[in-house]
Amino acid sequence: MPELRKDPVVGRWVIISTERAKRPKDFKFAPEEKHIKPEECPFCPGNENATPKEIFAIRDNSPPDAPGWSLRVIPNKFPALRIEGDLNRRGEGIYDRMNGIGAHEVIIETPDHQLDLADLQDEQFFNLVNTYRLRVLDLKKDPRLRYVMIFKNFGVVAGASLEHSHSQLIATPVIPKRVIEEMDGAKRYYEYRDRCIFCDIIAQETKASKRLVNENNSYIAICPFAPRFPFEIWIIPRTHISNFEDTPDNELKDLANILKDSLLRLKKALNTPPYNFVIHTTPITLKGIEFYHYHLEIIPVLTRIAGFEWGTGFYINPTGPEESATYLKNIM
Repeated sequence: MPELRKDPVVGRWVIISTERAKRPKDFKFAPEEKHIKPEECPFCPGNENATPKEIFAIRDNSPPDAPGWSLRVIPNKFPALRIEGDLNRRGEGIYDRMNGIGAHEVIIETPDHQLDLADLQDEQFFNLVNTYRLRVLDLKKDPRLRYVMIFKNFGVVAGASLEHSHSQLIATPVIPKRVIEEMDGAKRYYEYRDRCIFCDIIAQETKASKRLVNENNSYIAICPFAPRFPFEIWIIPRTHISNFEDTPDNELKDLANILKDSLLRLKKALNTPPYNFVIHTTPITLKGIEFYHYHLEIIPVLTRIAGFEWGTGFYINPTGPEESATYLKNIM
C-alpha cells in the first residue's frame, strides 16, 4: 500500500510508492567518465589564466593566479548575478524588478582533475567547509545582499557543466522563496510548541535510530521522514545554530567528517551517483534565530520530476527512508 507522509517543517506531502518500490541495486549508476584532459581544463593548475582572477586561495607560498594551490575560489565566468552596481529597485505597475546584483563564485575543491569530492583527505575537506564559512562571513558585509547559498552539482544530470570537482556560491539581494517557506514552517512549529523543529527531529531520530545514517559529537546524518527523493540525506548540527557561518572550528571539523562519510556511503552504495547538496541557513541579515536551525541536504539524482510533481507539489519516492538509511548505515 502506498503511503503519504508530511514533511514536518514545510508541510509538503510526499508519496512513498511501495507499488513502484526500488531497491538500492536498481539505482546503481555507471560512473561518468572524465572526458576533458587536464591541460584543457580551466580549473586545473597551469590554466589559471583561463579563469577570472581568484578571490581566495589556499597556497604553498605561490603567487596568486598561478599553480601551487590546494583550493581556489574564483568569480563564475558566466555569473547568474554580478557584484558591480546598484540594486535600483523599481516597479512597473503591479510588477517589481531590480538590477541583477549579487555574487556568483566557484570553489575549486582540489587541483587534481581525477578526484571527486568524496576522495579528498580529511584536511582538504575541512579546508573546503571552512572556505564556505569564510566566504559567507566576507559577503555578509555587503549591505546589498540578503542570502548566501552554497551548493554543489555533481554529474551532468545534476547540473554540473565542468567535470573538475567544484562547488558554487550565489549571494542574492532577496531571500529565496524556498528559504522563506522553510523558515515560516519552523516558526509555526516554534510558536505552537516553544521548541525548534530541527532540535526535536534530532531527539526523535537519534532515539528511534531507524532513519539514522551516521552521527558524531556535533552532527547527525539521517534519511528524513518524508524524503522527496530516494537516499536523500540531511546533516543537522546537534547544537542549535541558525547561521552556518557561526559554526565553531571544532564543530566545523565534525561537519567535514560527516559530510565526507555521507558522500562516501552514497558513492559505495550507488556506484558514484550524480547528486546535489545545498546548505540551508538563515539569511545573513538575521542572527541567532530561536526557531530555525541550519542544515545540509544531499539529494542524489536518481528519479525524474515530471508533470504530477510540477502540478501538485507532491513528490513520488519509490524507496522508503528506513530502507535507504539501513542500507547506507551498513554499507561501510
